[in-house]
Amino acid sequence: MSYKDRTPAVERRLKRYAIRYGLHIMKCQKPDKRVLAHGGYMLRDEKTMKVVYGDADYLFSASLEDIERWLEENTAK
Repeated sequence: MSYKDRTPAVERRLKRYAIRYGLHIMKCQKPDKRVLAHGGYMLRDEKTMKVVYGDADYLFSASLEDIERWLEENTAK
């Protein structure tokens, strides 16, 4: 596995990408069982401070892959 595929590198890349569109990626600081099983991230709008993705059944329900997919589908390139 290369460095660009490691979690910290992916987090930084996605954070930079999200900031361009006025979004912040939030990471769960105290994960519970559900978050540890999958997820741990949310997307929040910078201006309204509302969660736009990652709070479906519980807070921080999105994984990094989910966040990346959502950003690709919902932002203009």
